Amino acid sequence: MAGRRGPAEGPADDLSLHELIDGPTEVLAEETLAAIRRPGPTGHDLSVEETHDLSGPADEVTRDLAGHAATDARERVELPRMPAAGALYRRALLGALPGLGDGRRSAGVPAVELAVGGVAVDRAHLADYDRVCGFRLTDRLPATYPHVMGFPLALRLMTAPGFPIPLTGVVHVGNRITVHRPVTADETLDFSTYAEHLRPHDRGRQIDVVLVGSVGGEEVWRGVSTYLGRERTPGGRRRRDRGEWSPAPAGSARWRVEPRVGTDYARVSGDHNPIHTSRLGARLFGFPRPIAHGMWSKARCLAALENRLPDAYTVEVAFKLPVPLPGTVSFTRLPEGGFALHDLRGRPHLVGLVR
Repeated sequence: MAGRRGPAEGPADDLSLHELIDGPTEVLAEETLAAIRRPGPTGHDLSVEETHDLSGPADEVTRDLAGHAATDARERVELPRMPAAGALYRRALLGALPGLGDGRRSAGVPAVELAVGGVAVDRAHLADYDRVCGFRLTDRLPATYPHVMGFPLALRLMTAPGFPIPLTGVVHVGNRITVHRPVTADETLDFSTYAEHLRPHDRGRQIDVVLVGSVGGEEVWRGVSTYLGRERTPGGRRRRDRGEWSPAPAGSARWRVEPRVGTDYARVSGDHNPIHTSRLGARLFGFPRPIAHGMWSKARCLAALENRLPDAYTVEVAFKLPVPLPGTVSFTRLPEGGFALHDLRGRPHLVGLVR
């Protein structure tokens, strides 16, 4: 159960937006940071007060339930415009209510690819996103921004009746983004999305949702989001004892993450999952209080690394334990392109790598 929140955990309504996101950043002592082992496939904790990692062993070999769908086997469906995310979330929530959902779930990966062309960048929205995530205000798109632009298309795929994992209660466990070249605000993108690699996990099933951004027929950006659909499985993994966590590396900075981060990021991203924006909604899905979006955490880390990022790169993250709102996190820049977020007790929220 969630403990009672003290005064220090309450929202600071008098903070400016810049202070809200960057927080009163505390720069820690400079010292040599030890490298950490690159993580394997990971998952979220299902609670904040009682933590356990959903990740499997790094060398775990899983069987694909549906095979690897070939590109030429998918039916491409061109949509006239980007779907409205709000309507899709309402459909998913209503479908989860007893008696309202049709219960149809595919046993395999849907053989469809959705596409939308001619998506322009809204510069005011880009500036708002940059502020919420801590990026500088420039015409160059942050690596995570095309994910936001194309998210409604991926959401449309995931809310289709035949999608094998229901959207309600799904956990975002990992994300990999490849930037092939810088993309600027004056460019128009074409997006396509499809799912692949449905596979078992000891707490349910995982699936990859691929989102591709192209300009003039050239792929310039690719994102792969791994989602876990939680299911009761026999012999599930035991909870990890607190003493089993590896020691956290020394932090580079501390960030205070206020409750409004959940609603502000929902507004700029279109991801209105109630586990991020509502205490009641969070409790309905097993969280004592709202948690930060995983993609906000990734974006915030990339904003801290912004001056060090090349023009073309791949950045992948594994989401470990959720960031409760409010909360304080420790950001660490690691050797050889690594980075991490930990709580003040040393437990990992996110581990990532730029290459």
